[in-house]
Amino acid sequence: MNPIRVMIVDDSAVVRQVVKQALAQDPGIEVLGAASDPLFAIEHMKRQWPDVIVLDIEMPRMDGLTFLKKIMSEHPTPVVICSSLAEKGAEATMNALSAGAVTVITKPKMGLKQFLEDSSNDIVHAVKAAARANVRKLQSRPAAAAGPGSAAAGFTPRPKLSADAVIASPGTGLGSGANMVRTTERIVAIGTSTGGTQALEAVLTRLPAVCPGIVIVQHMPERFTAMFAERLNGLCKIEVREARHGDRVVPGRALIAPGGKHMMLSRSGAQYTVEVVDGPLVNRHRPSVDVLFRSCAKFAGRNALGVIMTGMGDDGARGLKEMRDAGSQTVAEDESTCVVFGMPKEAIRMGGAETVLPLDRIPNAIMQSVRD
Repeated sequence: MNPIRVMIVDDSAVVRQVVKQALAQDPGIEVLGAASDPLFAIEHMKRQWPDVIVLDIEMPRMDGLTFLKKIMSEHPTPVVICSSLAEKGAEATMNALSAGAVTVITKPKMGLKQFLEDSSNDIVHAVKAAARANVRKLQSRPAAAAGPGSAAAGFTPRPKLSADAVIASPGTGLGSGANMVRTTERIVAIGTSTGGTQALEAVLTRLPAVCPGIVIVQHMPERFTAMFAERLNGLCKIEVREARHGDRVVPGRALIAPGGKHMMLSRSGAQYTVEVVDGPLVNRHRPSVDVLFRSCAKFAGRNALGVIMTGMGDDGARGLKEMRDAGSQTVAEDESTCVVFGMPKEAIRMGGAETVLPLDRIPNAIMQSVRD
């Protein structure tokens, strides 16, 4: 196989040097060049176009977001954003992901060289994931209408409910999935990774204000999940927020696992809550989709719907199988709409997916799970 050709665009000489060194150690990657700003990069890329671009956001002469939009309109190419952990950088990164960037690697303001050296494996993994991404599928997705309460997929706009005012159905006692079916609300667990920010937007913006409680793991660095949830909350009819330990899972609310923490479903009587905890990496990730799905199998069983969407690797595949074995309905995103058909492919291979659906049919599957 030909090596993955990479172009690095960052105004920091330290970042260019360290990222180049990290990538050069992998025989499957070839660094074509490193430019201090997009204008220099464009001249270099005219001679040989890369398979993946590692791109800073804040740069002189032309900012990374403008460059990204230019690339995606003229020559769609997988882009990995190399972003600051600062709030301003997080907001710009959300805009970049919405504009077609595939994934994010982070950099702090202090201790930059050591941080990047310690994260060299993550940088290599991000580039390899991006190289497998079909960015044209990102472009073909319909954009969500802006603003809260926007109409989507034929649902009538209505005021956003306060999910805290929604009370779960009455019931008593804990038990297996088979014993809980008549006593608790339906819940939906979604797991996704590369390409998942756009996929989640496509799904959540098309759900009505009253839908099952949703718990989500999207592989994303810490500090970015709160900004991502805030953005979705402004686009959706449902409430979307970053999960806090002890949050209720109730109809009309979607909880996104914080970056750097695992999230698990729990239950007390008839009420579902989430536990947000530290812990080791699982399948190279924290949060891990497998951790969430396994807890859903244990505490929700037949009352749950598990959905695995675009992403590289196999995180969530085993957990989805456990959910199906516990009586949950399970769905994997079809290859035809996946940016990276990795996680769904593994879930299908392991027998965890009861149904395989294209992305645009997943919102209806979520609402059908309530009717079923």
